[in-house]
Amino acid sequence: MRMTVVVVDDERFSREELIFLLEKYPSIEVIGEADSGEAALMKTIQLQPDVLFLDVEMPKMDGMEVAQSVQELKKAPVIVFATAYSNFAAEAFRHEAVDYLLKPFDEGQLSETIERLKKKLAWSSGPAAQAQVPAKLAVEEEGEISYLDPADILYVYREGRVTKIVGKNKTHDTKWPLKDIEERLEPFSFFRIHKSYLVNLDYVDRLTPWFNGAYQLEIKGHKDRLSVSRNYIKGLRKQLEL
Repeated sequence: MRMTVVVVDDERFSREELIFLLEKYPSIEVIGEADSGEAALMKTIQLQPDVLFLDVEMPKMDGMEVAQSVQELKKAPVIVFATAYSNFAAEAFRHEAVDYLLKPFDEGQLSETIERLKKKLAWSSGPAAQAQVPAKLAVEEEGEISYLDPADILYVYREGRVTKIVGKNKTHDTKWPLKDIEERLEPFSFFRIHKSYLVNLDYVDRLTPWFNGAYQLEIKGHKDRLSVSRNYIKGLRKQLEL
């Protein structure tokens, strides 16, 4: 299940930039945009989005007025303010805003905002969500697109500027960042074991202590041993053990 979003900003280029950044997230669906406060209110009533990314400084009806108005709706969206001005932050949180993003947008901060939205909306990657997630992972290689079954992927890792997807029979290369692959595989049995590695828990065979609190992980039917950072070992064991 994806979070539906309407982006509101009176500057077209700002809207386009934010929409471009948001569309990188598989958990986000941008269903509309508005160039004024009045249009934002109408779009919210018509489309009933989960989230409004809302500029503050707009002519006539500004972002704060929009936030106050939509909170009176039966299905009120969650608000994220996105503005070039830092001096409205205190007022923004009086409207129960989930976050306050400053232009130019920082992708790291945006990623944190998405995580906050997931928690706020109790966004789930459980069975109901999986039913709406594409069954295949699309990977573009040399002009061709391969469709991979997540159940056939053993692990994924980043090497230089390339992300390698190690399957049962073949390794695929993609320019997608590891973080993007991780998000796409979120509904399935994958877990990050290192800043550069993501593993399919269904193929974990053995954990062996290594040094400095780190471990090595063995994959069923595969000779490679993967390093598990000590920062991830506690979470990994929690996922693996009854």
